Amino acid sequence: MKVLVVGSGGREHAIIKKIKENKKVETIYALPGNGGMEKDATCVNIGATELDKIVEFAVNNKIDYAVVAPDDPLVLGLVDLLEEKGISCFGPRKNAAIIEGSKVFSKNLMKKYNIPTAEYEVFDDYEKAKEYLKTAPIPTVIKADGLALGKGVLICLTREEALDGLKSIMLDKAFGKSGDNVVIEEFLEGPEVSVLAFTDGKTLAPMVSSMDHKRIGDNDTGLNTGGMGTVAPNPYYTEDIAKECMEKIFIPTIDAMNKENRTFKGCLYFGLMLTKKGPKVIEYNCRFGDPETQVVLPLLKTDLLDVMMATSNGELDKINVEFLSKHACCVIMASKGYPTSYKKGFEIEIPLDVEERTFIAGAKLEDGVLKTSGGRVLGITNIADSLTEAIEKSYKDVDRVTFEGATFRKDIGQKALRAGGK
Repeated sequence: MKVLVVGSGGREHAIIKKIKENKKVETIYALPGNGGMEKDATCVNIGATELDKIVEFAVNNKIDYAVVAPDDPLVLGLVDLLEEKGISCFGPRKNAAIIEGSKVFSKNLMKKYNIPTAEYEVFDDYEKAKEYLKTAPIPTVIKADGLALGKGVLICLTREEALDGLKSIMLDKAFGKSGDNVVIEEFLEGPEVSVLAFTDGKTLAPMVSSMDHKRIGDNDTGLNTGGMGTVAPNPYYTEDIAKECMEKIFIPTIDAMNKENRTFKGCLYFGLMLTKKGPKVIEYNCRFGDPETQVVLPLLKTDLLDVMMATSNGELDKINVEFLSKHACCVIMASKGYPTSYKKGFEIEIPLDVEERTFIAGAKLEDGVLKTSGGRVLGITNIADSLTEAIEKSYKDVDRVTFEGATFRKDIGQKALRAGGK
């Protein structure tokens, strides 16, 4: 089989490494991929949003199966275009990917179908939103409607912060057209949980839960990032909570999308907050999370490509999706200065035995030398019988990987340990 994976980050590297385990796979193409993926896939310099070029490449190279991993090409409709050419895909079609592509759509969907979420108001007029914020409960959360590289959510602790944030989104266009509409919503409190789920629109198979660490600094300080590390499973996500989420959130979401004639096939990501009033949805994503994928997929026992193809074919009920009863910890190593400004082009040295546990995100090959080319450079994941051991193993590997200005959090997993993880 020839498989194509669209994307270039650590998430895509994790997907590629897992797909490689399937004996039917002869060739994996990564579009565009990155320098650190070269040992696992053939990288082709076509960007993830160059839809026509991707389709042309897939047709010309007789691709048997395509995995569209990032949000942008999914929301733009790449799956629709590939399927029109007879190429089977993992990922939702455009009309279903809107569940992430528009915060306004997803909030209204939850309201219509009584899926638990924060109270909210929607605005397309800056002055009206500004007036609302003058008396709105504080803290509050402001979200740009469209995609914003995971950074379009502002948690505002003061009214001044809220007004400044609204201006940056709606007037200064910090996130471009994504900020034409905003959602202003109730500030929820409680532990956060990420749950990814395979679904073919009929059957839903949740993956192991995970805990992300978004802030750049230890003890959740500093700026928000794309994610500085993850652990799985999340100790806050008990069997009772999982059952409640399945009954009140997961199945109702799939049913709601079907009723709206937007059947969702692929990976649906549930960002949850476990409040005193029960689990509530913070956000949906229409794809695998990053870096959650880097801890979830290494724990997957069932063959990933088999699961993906069953999802595409509407036969997920015929496959038993199983996960290891172990723990995983991923520590992200970033460039100094991330998430604002940082220098690139520093040589990365990774010991051979650590490579198999490393997912490359921001790196390029120059004359055979791997060099930094992004903010989040790589993630290192270890699996163990206990969370403590998985954390220790990952940090031992981090100490053996070097590049100038390497930055990483020293406390990945500590919150989970305090919550009862072992």
